[in-house]
Amino acid sequence: MSNVLDLVDQTIFRVERAADITNLIQCVWVYDRAVDIGGLRRFHEHLQHGRLSRRIERSPLPFSRHRWVSPDEPSDIEVAEARPRDEFDAWLSEQADTSLDAEHGPGWHLAVLPFTDGGTGVSLIASHCITDGVGLCEAVADAAAGLDNPYSWPAAGARRKWQAVREDARQTMRDAPAIGRALAAAARFLKHNNVAAALADPSSSPAGTDEPITLPAATVFLDADEWDARAHALGGTSNTLFAALAARVAYRTRRVAADGSVTLTMPINGRSAGDTRANAITNVDITVDPSGASTNLREIRSATKQALIRSATEPDERWALTPLVLLVPERLGKRFVGVATNSAASVGASNVGDIDPAVNRPDGTDADYFAMKSLSSGMTTAMMHQLGGLLSFLSGRADGRVFVSVVAYQPDGSTTNEDLQEHVSSTLSDFSLTPAPGWAPPSQPSSTMRKTELIDA
Repeated sequence: MSNVLDLVDQTIFRVERAADITNLIQCVWVYDRAVDIGGLRRFHEHLQHGRLSRRIERSPLPFSRHRWVSPDEPSDIEVAEARPRDEFDAWLSEQADTSLDAEHGPGWHLAVLPFTDGGTGVSLIASHCITDGVGLCEAVADAAAGLDNPYSWPAAGARRKWQAVREDARQTMRDAPAIGRALAAAARFLKHNNVAAALADPSSSPAGTDEPITLPAATVFLDADEWDARAHALGGTSNTLFAALAARVAYRTRRVAADGSVTLTMPINGRSAGDTRANAITNVDITVDPSGASTNLREIRSATKQALIRSATEPDERWALTPLVLLVPERLGKRFVGVATNSAASVGASNVGDIDPAVNRPDGTDADYFAMKSLSSGMTTAMMHQLGGLLSFLSGRADGRVFVSVVAYQPDGSTTNEDLQEHVSSTLSDFSLTPAPGWAPPSQPSSTMRKTELIDA
């Protein structure tokens, strides 16, 4: 088994390093009782010996791929002081700011928050450099089931310097044909896309202080049976209903093209048995008209089907460019962040589908709520301006519920947590969908549902 990073993983790592950001995936559990801390420590121990147990070791050559190695001693579980449950979202945001490092470690972090009402919240954050959403679910399911990683990575520094130079030079030679194909793809990409703006000097951003920002976010839960029934009534599937929801929120937040259309960028899972890639995905772009999405899903369903068929024969040009990242000095990588994204009207929409029931048992028993979030740490106003803003959705289904988490930012700063909550709430009403009360305690009266149905993250 090779420990050489896949080109997509190499690209994500180098771009993050250049931009000084960390893209994260967060798993969130809520128990309406005290968690079994012994069971959670066993879960943590298996995570230490599982799929997340690795870090990145740089190649001694500037234009060669890095390698996976075994990690140093991981951090222990963080057990926070008890807080009221209504401070859970603030605590989750604090967890998202935990320093993670795919190169030096730690690449993930597990933390527990006891609630003053007797319940418990649990957070697991992981760097996108070491896993994607599906991979994280597999790692969590294995750890919850008491399984360790069947693969072991070499120790850091196991290769002598000249051995590493020789081996990595040979790897670069093997990558040469892919680099040649990428150069041809780059020529086509430059011909059909306006890359000049994406490669513009960051100093061309509007004048003013470049400040760190916390991206507005929200999470909503819906009954899975109601969700499926609504999708069927509108002539679609669960996935097309999710796409339609994303498109309608994009419409409300004015993240649309000049003709009013919305481009959804949907990751397609390519993970197979024994796959050791951190990000085993490809992207497919789907252009839809959001105006009628809440009353008829057939157009979006057809567009999705055609896009999937097209992607099988016409891979995303952006992914074809990944071998070129080996030729770009890391200090210039920040200029290429925009190339990896679509236009300012694009919307990320990732659906991890049905969650393995084991994922919902971090302490060995079923949690009352589970959700996942896709977050970014280290984002600044200048970066958001370069990207043209952000609107991203992550959804899945666990324990009879569908969760949808949303993160958004407009370069003009017009989107706040309250704005995003209102946009999502109004869009759900468009689809005649009723959100569940969220992770409020079971005694929460139904009259307060509007206050708790959307969880400000």
